[in-house]
Amino acid sequence: MEKLPNQRLHKIPIITNVLTKALKLWLKSQVSEVSQLEVEIKASDRQILSGCIPWVSILASDAVYQGLNITRIQLIAENIQINIGAILKGKPVKLLEIVPVVGNLIVEEKDLNTSLSSELLSTALNDVVSKILPEDCLKSQLISWQEIILGNNKIILKSIISPASEPTPLDICLNLNLVGGHELKLEKIQAIQNEVPLLEDEHSYNLDLGSDVDIQELSLLPGKLVCQGRININP
Repeated sequence: MEKLPNQRLHKIPIITNVLTKALKLWLKSQVSEVSQLEVEIKASDRQILSGCIPWVSILASDAVYQGLNITRIQLIAENIQINIGAILKGKPVKLLEIVPVVGNLIVEEKDLNTSLSSELLSTALNDVVSKILPEDCLKSQLISWQEIILGNNKIILKSIISPASEPTPLDICLNLNLVGGHELKLEKIQAIQNEVPLLEDEHSYNLDLGSDVDIQELSLLPGKLVCQGRININP
């Protein structure tokens, strides 16, 4: 009888494949919508069983997270330490160390405007406006955000202020520039309420994003925001 030649069997990384599918399902559960979601894990079963995931890539398009519409985002993380022993006993995944995540983000103007009704974006805009406008401008008044217009390094925020004797329009125009890795400079701030100027070009404000953020690129283009950088995910 003819002897079959020796063949090297290629081991299928079963645990890696299961973890990839589980991560993809978990990510889908975190967003209300997503048109494209790709997850790639580069790791051996032995590495995962030791509690280390050397490399993970996540790519998503047209995703909606807590009301925020994201046109496209890609995230890459390396050397993720997880509680593998507890996971094997059916407990939730937990990070054991800080994970630096490198990301590329694109948000188109139309998606920003669709996100205006989200609590995350409206709260962030309210916080910024409360810092740059005079204290008495917004006292006992509410802001209803109407539109965001993106230009070259410039943002125009259109809103309606109420209650008052009658709702009045408030337009804010500012230039946005990156100062270091975790600080944004808002400058040439103009604010006009019902055609009455509240602020002129000489006003500026620095916005600190925190030490866990390191932005390498932030570009405002007509109709599009592009951001590239790193953020630390804490355990």
